[in-house]
Amino acid sequence: MTDPLDIVIVGGGTAGWMTAAALAATVAGRQARVRLIESDQIGTVGVGEATLPQMKDFNDFVGIQEADMMKATQATFKLGIEFRDWGFTGSSYIHPFGEFGQPMGGVDFIHQWVRARQAGEAQDIETYSYAIQACRQGRFDFPVDDKQEVNSTYAYAYHLDAGLYARYLRGFAEPKGVERIEGRIVDVERDDETGFVTAVKLESGESVGGDYFIDCSGFNSLLFDKTLGVPFEDWSDWLPCDRAVAVPSERVDPMTPYTRSTALEAGWQWRIPLQHRTGNGYVFCSNYISDAEASSRLLENLDSPALADPRVLRFKAGRRACSWQGNCIAVGLSSGFLEPLESTSIYLIQVAIMALTQLFPGRRPDPALVAEFNRLVDYEYDRVRDFLILHYHLNSRDDSALWRRCREMPVPDSLREKMEMFRRRGFVERYRFGLFAPPSWISVYMGQGLLPEGFEPFARNASLATVTDRMRTLAGNIESRVQAMPRHADFVADYCPADLPEAPA
Repeated sequence: MTDPLDIVIVGGGTAGWMTAAALAATVAGRQARVRLIESDQIGTVGVGEATLPQMKDFNDFVGIQEADMMKATQATFKLGIEFRDWGFTGSSYIHPFGEFGQPMGGVDFIHQWVRARQAGEAQDIETYSYAIQACRQGRFDFPVDDKQEVNSTYAYAYHLDAGLYARYLRGFAEPKGVERIEGRIVDVERDDETGFVTAVKLESGESVGGDYFIDCSGFNSLLFDKTLGVPFEDWSDWLPCDRAVAVPSERVDPMTPYTRSTALEAGWQWRIPLQHRTGNGYVFCSNYISDAEASSRLLENLDSPALADPRVLRFKAGRRACSWQGNCIAVGLSSGFLEPLESTSIYLIQVAIMALTQLFPGRRPDPALVAEFNRLVDYEYDRVRDFLILHYHLNSRDDSALWRRCREMPVPDSLREKMEMFRRRGFVERYRFGLFAPPSWISVYMGQGLLPEGFEPFARNASLATVTDRMRTLAGNIESRVQAMPRHADFVADYCPADLPEAPA
């Protein structure tokens, strides 16, 4: 029997403890010794409070009990994201975690909707989304398993306290064999011949060696930037926002089952409802507004009193040229950063972790496994990049220089082609794996003013009268089912109530 691999996770936070939890559930013990190094003296970013439905898959994979996790992290449910003022001032649309309508006549619903709209027989596209209607009415319930039912056509994610989630994962991973080492890393030792990292040296003088090192050191990128010098691909020409100012505020009722994103003059503002507070932030481009002005603007826009002073974070959009080099793997911010517009940060952590568990290495890295890992991670970054650029580029605002610049900027060919295919005949590529199924693209296209001019010719296989009748029935079913759902706040209070501080007398 071979000795277990020695895996060292450099850094804690969400990325570090998600990695530790996944390894604890899969290889810790017989196959691997897993140690995580972090320092209480070093803070984490800790503002990533909104997630995507894939996070539930991760929690299920490692064996986390949902209600228990939600209580511990003050979490609420999330059915989508509302975008205000993005396409134009005064606009509002929701990117839902669910389908628009149901296929009819052998084609996707969007084609029948375009056909009915051109005949003056269709309501707003949001009318046919169960998830959107639940968001608009502030309701939540779990989707049913019966795929014939309209309330099976959506998924859900979470709003949670990222710092509490990391703490929860630590409590999950340590009993399963993950060893935490407290300390600040001051040096990295490498093999002269291979360039592989052999050990990290702590401020205490202790040296921690390993077979593999997972860089979860955040923007600091201790291994991939400072040690290995892996180049960074700068995407700020397409995604110009380079800073965020964040501040928590008091809980706001009603507690919405969606994240809110509001476009502002120099970027956009988020609002995320948790059980004990509301998360707020202003993501902005420093070319158009100062840190002090952005902080002031954010505080002016809060829906409830602030609970702390605003905190400024600096970043650059892009990713490393690779996320696995030698015996080092980058997970999270050390690998790259794409702003939190579509809540993809934790998802990209999850992508790297799941790829690692599926391509788990032997004693020495297999070049084929390394290449496949990098391909999978790069593919997800590229797809997310295009989707985020779409939000900025597709706008008709004329109230600030940022929005004019984004509207006029050249975009990647991959995105330009997607937009043109949708404009011509409502075509959206359906991915087998990964993020952003057609409803995601449709919601942004149409919510920001890009409507299809044509539709799939096979849509005419069903008569228009049949299609419009089924659409009316569908809208009625959605409305009646949503009305029967519990209020979101009531569902949370019953399913996963957190211990909240008592209000002052």
